Amino acid sequence: MADVDFAAGTDRYRRELLAHCYRMLGSVQDAEDLVQETLLRAWRARADYDENRAGMRTWLYRIATNACLTALEQRGRRPMPSGLGNAPGDDPREALVHGGETPWLQPIPDSMLVDPSEAALAQGSLRLALVAAMQLLPARQRAVLVLREALDWPTAQVAQALDMTPAAVNSALQRARKALNQNGIREDEVTERAEQRAVLDSYVTAFRNADLAGLEKLLADDVIMEMPPMLNWYRGREGYIGFMARVFDTRGTDWQLVPVGANGGPALAAYVRDADSGYMLHTLQVFTIGGGRITHMVAYQVEEVFQLFDLPPRLP
Repeated sequence: MADVDFAAGTDRYRRELLAHCYRMLGSVQDAEDLVQETLLRAWRARADYDENRAGMRTWLYRIATNACLTALEQRGRRPMPSGLGNAPGDDPREALVHGGETPWLQPIPDSMLVDPSEAALAQGSLRLALVAAMQLLPARQRAVLVLREALDWPTAQVAQALDMTPAAVNSALQRARKALNQNGIREDEVTERAEQRAVLDSYVTAFRNADLAGLEKLLADDVIMEMPPMLNWYRGREGYIGFMARVFDTRGTDWQLVPVGANGGPALAAYVRDADSGYMLHTLQVFTIGGGRITHMVAYQVEEVFQLFDLPPRLP
C-alpha cells in the first residue's frame, strides 16, 4: 500500500478511535494524545501491516487499546465525586468542598464524534454515568468490556488483541458486568432520543420557572447529582431538589439554558443573570435519562470543560 493511501486509510478512523480512547481514559485531551500516538505507531509499522491477517480498523483498534493500557499504567483514573468513596450528602445546604487538583472525568462533545448518527448510536456506551463507572474497573477489564460490548468484537478477537486466553476474556467480562450492575449501570436503560428531548424540554421549562415540583417529577427515585470540582454529591430526589432550592435562593431565578450535545446524549449550558445585565456561564449540565426519568446529572463548573465545548463565557 502506498504511503499516501496508507495515511488516508488510517486517518479516516481518527474520530471513532477518539471515542474508543475516551471510553478507556475518561479524558478528551488524553484520548486525543493517544489517537495521535496510535496513528504514529501505525505509520511506523506500516511495512508490517498485512490486510489479509486483519482489517485496517481492527488493526488500529488493537494498537489504540494497547496504547491506552500502557497509558493507564502511568496515570491515575479519572473519578467523579461519587467514585471517591465519600457517602452522599444528607444536607443540600452543607458547605461545598473543593476537590483541589483532582483530574475529573470529562464529558466529550458530540461534535468530536464521527457524525450525529454516530453520537446517537453511541449514547449507550458513551453516556457519562457508564464511562464514570468504567473508571472503577481494572484497566484490562475495562478494555475487555469496551471491545466486547461497545465494539461487539468476538471473544477470540479480543483475546488475540489483548494477549489473553478466551477463558480469561470471558472471566474479565463477567467481573466487569458484575461491577457495573453493582453500581446500578445497565446498558438497556437508555431512553430513546425523542423521549430524552421531551424530558429535557420539560426540565428546561421547570428550571426557568424555578418550579421545584416540576423538576422533581422528572427525577428517578435514586437520581444522582454531582458537581465537579466540588466533592459534594447527592442521591435521591430530596437531595437534588434541596440543592436546586439552594441554587435559586443564592443565584436567583433568571437563567438561560442552551442545549448542548455531550456523550451522545442531552446536556445544557446554564447561564445565570449577573449584575451587568447579561448572563454569565455557570455550569455545563450533562444528563443521563433512563426509563423516561433523569437518573444522573453532572453539573461541571470546570474551565477546561467549558473550553472543550467552546462555550462563550457570557450571553447578551
